[in-house]
Amino acid sequence: MSTPLLSLHGVSRHFGGLIAVEDVSFDLHAGELIGLIGPNGAGKTTLFNLITGFSQPTAGLIQWQGHAIQHLPAAEIARLGIARTFQNLRVFPNLTVFDNVSVGAVGHQNYGLFDALLRRKQAAKNVTAATWKALELTGLTPYANELAANLSYGKRKYLEIARALAFSPQLLILDEPAAGLNDTETAELSKFLRRLNQHGITLLLVEHDLNLVMNLCRRVLVLASGQLIADDTPQVIAKDKAVQDVYLGSDEVAA
Repeated sequence: MSTPLLSLHGVSRHFGGLIAVEDVSFDLHAGELIGLIGPNGAGKTTLFNLITGFSQPTAGLIQWQGHAIQHLPAAEIARLGIARTFQNLRVFPNLTVFDNVSVGAVGHQNYGLFDALLRRKQAAKNVTAATWKALELTGLTPYANELAANLSYGKRKYLEIARALAFSPQLLILDEPAAGLNDTETAELSKFLRRLNQHGITLLLVEHDLNLVMNLCRRVLVLASGQLIADDTPQVIAKDKAVQDVYLGSDEVAA
């Protein structure tokens, strides 16, 4: 089998006496579409922060294409090909949709925003191309000149994803992408994420909507009290007694 895109080996994160993540190991290969579930406080967002460089592990190894990245800054990890969204939307309401996405494109190019503002020829060309590509992928092209503040909540979700896509990632990590969406919007999001995956983008998402996870993802990781207690297909996870006990306390994970 080829080298995993992402590997975690015995990763832990302690905050004083609090154990947020403890001895987590798994591999993620190119082209996968994986869900990460678990009860509140299980350590899911902490794990995302460790992978993306917003926090450093207390112990363990995080590898990207075979190279250790656990002590790299977040910006450098993003430029390697790992992009993320956040549970709380971080759009700039008084900038246009195009300019919001351009911020991500500028970050990927590894030069300062000052260079882009000076309209240096190649810089501007690269930023513009990456921005339009991300807008097209997310269906936001018609809103390019709209202020982000004027978008619906659902469209702002796609704007957050578009900005991450402007980094041209190989791996896109999504933190609660369906939070706050109605059933119709969630169904559309599921189709969109499947299309992104078919475009060759590997996806890892934390999500509380179990129906979305079970119907969309090909593999599901389950965290409880900071530990990885299950890693299997949705069909197996749905019948896992340990998952039922610690996550739902019921007979079935999803209908």
